Amino acid sequence: MAGPALVFDASSGSVFYAEDADRSWHPASLTKLMTAYVTFKAIRDGQLTMKSKVVCSKNARAQAPSKLGLPLGTTMSLPLALKALIVKSANDVAVMLAEKVAGSEQAFVLQMNAAAQNLGMTRTRFFNPHGLPHAGQVTTARDMGLLAKAIIRDFPEHAHLFRMSSVRIGKKKLKSHNSLLRSLPGADGMKTGFICASGFNIVASATRGNQRLVAVVLGGSTARERNARARELIEHSFETYFWKSLFSQNNITSMPIDPTAPVKPTNFRRHVRVWACGYRPK
Repeated sequence: MAGPALVFDASSGSVFYAEDADRSWHPASLTKLMTAYVTFKAIRDGQLTMKSKVVCSKNARAQAPSKLGLPLGTTMSLPLALKALIVKSANDVAVMLAEKVAGSEQAFVLQMNAAAQNLGMTRTRFFNPHGLPHAGQVTTARDMGLLAKAIIRDFPEHAHLFRMSSVRIGKKKLKSHNSLLRSLPGADGMKTGFICASGFNIVASATRGNQRLVAVVLGGSTARERNARARELIEHSFETYFWKSLFSQNNITSMPIDPTAPVKPTNFRRHVRVWACGYRPK
């Protein structure tokens, strides 16, 4: 079973490929793209500076992995926290940033949902800043594409964060879950995500010359399968870029929403080939 997928031009928004782009899906750690977006906005608006510090609270420390596992009260610079959020996908750091920006996780989630509405992400709803399982936390491939496009457009000064294949925190060098950064020519971001209910998700960006494409793939049965599908979609779109950019009938910002797309999120668990999700090879 293949999940939703979308490929579009990051600049023009022209859609090169769309499959179930409005089907409801759990975002998993793709959620952190919105956490980053709201934090970037707080920096731009002067609420935070790159000299700001974030603190590991009891709430942050209580989050499930993936996380840094910091001791209670530990402080971290904002630049390092953003790297940990995007590269390591640290759930505890997502809460630390939320509490720094908005005062509480709940107040930050309100800002996330307000930003989603402002960006036209009409089928997205957030309940936490990290993407750990929540039945109501949903998105679509189109909505994640809109968010990726907004990050690229509005915050180019933070683009380097999404290109990082590793980050050093203390004595540890932590690798990004986005292996396309190391295997796809021109890859320059953005984020992976996984929970059992969603399968393996990715928003992947690649630039060649003056052409930048973004692919959204939701619901891979394995990380390898998800990466292969994203790579294939991006490679094919680059190969046919001229014709697709010339004749594309849809734009990600104006493409009509499919009224038949399911609004109840698919639980992809039984398709996921991971031991922790109940998979047992026959």
